[in-house]
Amino acid sequence: MAALKAAHVSDVPNLDHVPESASLLSSRFSPRGVEVGNKSNVLKAGKFMVIGHRGSGMNRLLSSDPRMKSIKENSILSFNAAASFNLDYVEFDVTKDGCPIIFHDDYIYTEEHGIVYEKRVTDLTLNEFLTYGPQKDAGNVSKPLLRKNKDGKITKWDVNSDDTLCTLQEAFDKVDPKLGFNVELKFDDHIVYQEDQLVNTLQSVLQVVYESAKDRPIIFSTFQPDAALLVRKLQGTYPVFFLTNGGTEAYYDVRRNSLEEAIKLCLEGSLQGIVSEVKGVFRNPGAVSKIKDSKLSLLTYGTLNNVSESVYLQHLMGIDGVIVDFVQDITEAVNNLIKPVKAEEEVSSQEDTKPQFSQTELSFLLKLIPELIQQ
Repeated sequence: MAALKAAHVSDVPNLDHVPESASLLSSRFSPRGVEVGNKSNVLKAGKFMVIGHRGSGMNRLLSSDPRMKSIKENSILSFNAAASFNLDYVEFDVTKDGCPIIFHDDYIYTEEHGIVYEKRVTDLTLNEFLTYGPQKDAGNVSKPLLRKNKDGKITKWDVNSDDTLCTLQEAFDKVDPKLGFNVELKFDDHIVYQEDQLVNTLQSVLQVVYESAKDRPIIFSTFQPDAALLVRKLQGTYPVFFLTNGGTEAYYDVRRNSLEEAIKLCLEGSLQGIVSEVKGVFRNPGAVSKIKDSKLSLLTYGTLNNVSESVYLQHLMGIDGVIVDFVQDITEAVNNLIKPVKAEEEVSSQEDTKPQFSQTELSFLLKLIPELIQQ
């Protein structure tokens, strides 16, 4: 279970080393479809968003599905591959103060002379971090990159299309500028962070974002409740979403344990939205209307988002978008199943928020039920 300590955000200093012109950039940097600085914070009318998980999809090295081992997750190669589809954003994990890096796991593994070595990612220098896996320069020494799987087994990080590890700055410099970034601010669930630790990490990330984002759409998200409140306090340019398991797992910090708690946190900190595990939404569908009544946006993540019927059901429920691994499959399904809503239709739909299900739509729900039962 996570042990998280509440930070007193009222005394947090302002982001003093962001360029003075940053406050003037708010209107230029507003992500498409999100009204930043206004609690209505609606996503673009009629636009159902598809977001690539860690780029073109996360890696599951023990999976029998080749799509889970196609391209190295959280890499420049994966982000640009995702950009070739009709995506709004790619989601990726950013950690470490000083020079923010893109990496999901808390620990990184390598092997030397048959012995596996484990190091906490945030304890590495930037140069040490970049020595793991493939190298840009053939003359550089490369450490084999391994990964600890959910079952505890440590395996070589083998994918069909490999790439080097990268920094947040590299992502801004090398990824298609039209592609939005959903920057997940990554913190270890098992560490009690002091306020100054959170602020230092957030300032490092914001510094890179303000200097490099230009017109690129940006959304911040995090599972760490205090980090969510802090990043909202430190800047007002970009929307902040709170990540939650939606009650599917229990944590020491009660703010993480339900969609209702997520709503309370968002309203307390003037956050713009929630990103929930999709199973949490399906188990508590009544929360969707509560979220919408609170003028918050709602996105989801999870393995069920790789099932087109599940994605279509969420569209019918009024959810604003999905984070997916099977980028090509889901973007094609969304293009075929979900048509953009015209302005006059949007007005009409606001008058009657209850979706009307046709026989075709009901058949999708029936197909989805066995998938839900198996999870």
